[in-house]
Amino acid sequence: MVAVSRRLSGLSLLAVALVGLGAASAAAQTYPSQPIRFIVGFSPGSATDLVARYLAEDLRQRLGQPVVVDNRPGANGSIAAAMVARAAPDGYTILVSNASTMTTNHLLYKDIKYDPLVDLAPVAMVISAPFVLVVNPSNAKTKSVTTFADFVKLATAKPDAIDYGTGGIGNLAHLSFELLGTTIGARMVHVPYAGAAPAQAALLSGQVDAAFDTPNALPLIQSGRLKALAVSTTARWRDLPDVPTVAESGYPSFATSFWTGVVAPAKTPQPMIDTLYKAIVAATEDPKTRALLLAQGNIEVLDPAAFRKQIAHEGELNAEVLKKAGIEKQ
Repeated sequence: MVAVSRRLSGLSLLAVALVGLGAASAAAQTYPSQPIRFIVGFSPGSATDLVARYLAEDLRQRLGQPVVVDNRPGANGSIAAAMVARAAPDGYTILVSNASTMTTNHLLYKDIKYDPLVDLAPVAMVISAPFVLVVNPSNAKTKSVTTFADFVKLATAKPDAIDYGTGGIGNLAHLSFELLGTTIGARMVHVPYAGAAPAQAALLSGQVDAAFDTPNALPLIQSGRLKALAVSTTARWRDLPDVPTVAESGYPSFATSFWTGVVAPAKTPQPMIDTLYKAIVAATEDPKTRALLLAQGNIEVLDPAAFRKQIAHEGELNAEVLKKAGIEKQ
């Protein structure tokens, strides 16, 4: 009787498992059948937020369901990433992330609540973009800085001569300045803010002297409120053709950039990830959406497998930068 009971119990568990698989398969086939939430770990108006909103509007029409952007800023995107990592893997809670949330936070914070490649599943990298080194020409300290060579001269004149602002400890703007300091032989003071928008406001008000801003700063550069000195990538930025790269300014080893991409909770069914990936590819090919995205960077879509490799590779590179800079886990 015991053997029969155990056999029946095993059959019951198998039946339950098969029913669960059938339900998951049916859900994947009808996906999406309800609103999708894009969680963004940064404030409205940031580069990551804008990419999320452009994709949300396109996918709303393309997938036939509302796509709502939910900003959950804090801890360099960690709050949002942890929230998505804990969410049900049903395709309806999705993270739109920048590179630092996926490639540096786990190296910086002791109490981080997610592992980027264990608790989250890459869906697609969408854009990559340069940083633009900018100063405020109205700032008394930097008003005579008109070239990258001027900046290097000021930064190397004495330790801590330059205060630079970023959107938080460990984001890629911070790491880019650490790399720049090592490259040019300067020690600069990091002033972290609760996001890129407050950091930019601090630069405009003269609270800090410099920043690695995103292409989002183009109107401020064109209006003369900010002065662009150099671009962080190996190629010049198409919208700033007269601004040299750091590499061509005498430091050929220097190159940094950032990306924005889409990830889902781990164990999200592959058909759902595939549906999202295909919709994102289609969105980047739509003329209207493409034009909006190009204002934020270069469209560079990676599929889930290639995106996973990119995240892992950049995590290794950033670990080296943190080690050389002497930045320890907090």
